[in-house]
Amino acid sequence: MSPQADGGIMAVVVQFLPIVAIFILFYFLLIRPQQKRAKEHQAAISAVKRGDTVVLGSGMIGKVTRVEEAEVNVEIAPSVNVRVVKAMIAEVRNRTAIAANDSKA
Repeated sequence: MSPQADGGIMAVVVQFLPIVAIFILFYFLLIRPQQKRAKEHQAAISAVKRGDTVVLGSGMIGKVTRVEEAEVNVEIAPSVNVRVVKAMIAEVRNRTAIAANDSKA
């Protein structure tokens, strides 16, 4: 065998090594954190209950008044309830957060 054949295989491995390293870097910096956030978001949505304050995908903030299988009723203003698909809930805040339109008395 010629010495060039061994060097050729090693050269190919060295040439593909940066590409493999980039894929590994993308996995740990982009894909894995995104999957973790998605799991946390899904857990928060499935645990939503009556009285929780939620932020909708449109930016509206309201209080959950009723929870169904795939939808929730959200009070966005006094006596104004809207039905929202659970997947459109962007954030679930704690129950002690008071919306701006709620009275403290």
